[in-house]
Amino acid sequence: MIDFVKHRFWYFGLSLALIAVGAVFLILPPHLRVGIDFTSGTTFTVDFEGDPGSAALRNALASSGYSDAQIQGAGEGSYIVRTRDLGKTGIEPIQAEIAAKIGPQFRIPEVTSVGKTVAEDTVRNAIIAVVVAAGFVMAYIGWAFRSVPKAYRYAIAAVIAILHDVGFVLGLFAILGRLIGAEVNAIFVVGILTVIGFSVHDTIVVFDRIRENVRISPSRPFAQSVNLAIGETLMRSLGTSSTTLLVILAMLLIGGESLRDFLIVLFAGIAVGTYSSIFNAAQVLVAWENGDFTRWLPRRRKAATAS
Repeated sequence: MIDFVKHRFWYFGLSLALIAVGAVFLILPPHLRVGIDFTSGTTFTVDFEGDPGSAALRNALASSGYSDAQIQGAGEGSYIVRTRDLGKTGIEPIQAEIAAKIGPQFRIPEVTSVGKTVAEDTVRNAIIAVVVAAGFVMAYIGWAFRSVPKAYRYAIAAVIAILHDVGFVLGLFAILGRLIGAEVNAIFVVGILTVIGFSVHDTIVVFDRIRENVRISPSRPFAQSVNLAIGETLMRSLGTSSTTLLVILAMLLIGGESLRDFLIVLFAGIAVGTYSSIFNAAQVLVAWENGDFTRWLPRRRKAATAS
């Protein structure tokens, strides 16, 4: 059997490297590309019979007083425009300018506006949702594994895996925001909560096998019990994740623009969640049991050197 536990520091290093790359893009402006759900404003779609090009559309928007509008292509002759809140009648002068400068062969099928108060409520509710989800995960795992010595470690390890997954997806979206205009919006939060649920489920499957192995052979070294549990659940985890990812990939390839960012969250989150449940959460338990974390503390290192 492969010794997964032996290489745990390589897994930790890979995770830290991925998170660090994403953190750099999160820190450097423009940070995340945040949708109007969080910032307030108006989004509308413009569909032309022919494709005038984004430059012509930008010229029309500038003439109507919205030179700072963001334009994103959404297919042949179709564009998504994001700008400050237009209110109830602000779209009318924009329509007039587009008709005057480009022509009347267009339509605006959808206009969505979010006010500042609604955007602030959305931000607050998103944060609360993620924090509450993490709290329930800790409480549930702490209760479910109460018969295992130091059950709190299982709960904390699961939350570390969740934070890893969320951090990775946020970093990825900071990069994709620059490359393809991927946005963080309300549907993004729904995707994150879905990823948390999937990650927790996968982690609990591994933890359950660890618990059974410890119960059956309490004298066996904990690292061996964890390694055995990973080997017993690896194919099941990979099989479940791969079939789910194939479905999401198919939807991503043939789905519309409106579902793209949500599906990217699911695809990336499920992939990294599978990795973290096997190579992070379970490995954290071993590192904790072996005292790896305390050996990294400066005071402990100094004492060990003196002895």
